[in-house]
Amino acid sequence: MSVVAAAPYDLPARDSVDKFPAPLLYIGWEDHLLFCAPFCLPLPPDMPFGALATQVLPGVYGYHPDFARIDWNQVQWLKSGKAFSPDPAKSLADNGLRHKDVIRFRTPGLNGIQGSCS
Repeated sequence: MSVVAAAPYDLPARDSVDKFPAPLLYIGWEDHLLFCAPFCLPLPPDMPFGALATQVLPGVYGYHPDFARIDWNQVQWLKSGKAFSPDPAKSLADNGLRHKDVIRFRTPGLNGIQGSCS
């Protein structure tokens, strides 16, 4: 059932980038449903993309047994559901990532605990 607004929706956004300490980035790990949804992290736009694997994601996903076995050279990245080839040396912003973007990463050969996607 569709919904039609009775009047113009003219309210200021309450989740705009200026309301956060840094732009929000949603990051999810494909085939690892132990984490039911992407994590939402405030990350500085000038942070190098490569720092995700070395400085950010270990604190988020590091306790999963598959995490230590990730070959970061084989990781497949998705941005809003489409293939994405980020440059690890460039910043998040220079890789085209903006406030509230969603990225996911797929780790070929690693499909959760004993292949269960969990």
